[in-house]
Amino acid sequence: MRISLVFSEAVNGLRRNASMVISVILVTFISLTFVGAATLIQMQIGQMKSYWYDRAQVAIYMCTDTDAAADENCSGGAATEEQLAAVKAQLKDDTLSRYIKQFYFENNEQAFENFKQQFEGNQMTELVTPEQFNQTYWVNLKDPSQSAVLLEAFSDTPGVESVKDQRQYLDQIFQVLNIASYSAIGIAGLMLIAAVLLIATTIRLSAFSRRKEIGIMRLVGASNRFIQTPFILEGVFSALLGSVLAGGAIVTLVQVFVQGYLAPRMLFVNFVDIGDSLVVVPLLLVIGMLLAALSANFAIKRYLKI
Repeated sequence: MRISLVFSEAVNGLRRNASMVISVILVTFISLTFVGAATLIQMQIGQMKSYWYDRAQVAIYMCTDTDAAADENCSGGAATEEQLAAVKAQLKDDTLSRYIKQFYFENNEQAFENFKQQFEGNQMTELVTPEQFNQTYWVNLKDPSQSAVLLEAFSDTPGVESVKDQRQYLDQIFQVLNIASYSAIGIAGLMLIAAVLLIATTIRLSAFSRRKEIGIMRLVGASNRFIQTPFILEGVFSALLGSVLAGGAIVTLVQVFVQGYLAPRMLFVNFVDIGDSLVVVPLLLVIGMLLAALSANFAIKRYLKI
């Protein structure tokens, strides 16, 4: 098989069907951009989970006077000094200390000050008093997944209003991010189907426009592979251009929006970087070329009935 002749035929086919080729490039570009974005979102979720789950704390909220009617453990009103000391002693006991990395105590005044700093300028800060805030033991576990140990240990302890694992709040955030990721994957899937169908249609139109040439090649004994290859290359070249554009869009998105805009404003989040986006780009190139090759091969075989 003469490679130069095959490539020449492929280039001629691209030139003859320029409008369809542009459509393939655009559809491939958009669909693979969604694929890349969904992949980056999943990578972002993984990084955030590994970072925040390791730092998630368990809060042991002590009773206040307002909890007395709502919780049996708080029937005596606000937690007493003896009850505070009992919880502290239990945290230091060998039974629980082997699970705990560290813990600290936050009293009403400290909780109130933290609340005012967090909602500075909000009129809500003028409607509350320090006595309404729970005194709290904040506990960092060696293994955050073992928070059930503390829940079991303090759920019926007098003076303890509740035990909360911060990971339950993180789970809600990650659930929203997962929904966004799955939505991007769904849109990408639909766009990829459109790209595959468009590539197949382009190849069949290209073959139809060259039906006389194909007939002549068959008469002179050209092999099926020789006839098919230029058409498959047309689809692969078109998809490759779209894949390259999608890769460039993903790198630009990370560089300009994520690292250039979000990262300086949200220093507490470990965002994906250029290195992560460069890992995604080869994946997009492979997906684009593979889908194009398969759809083009199927279309030309159906047309030639090989």
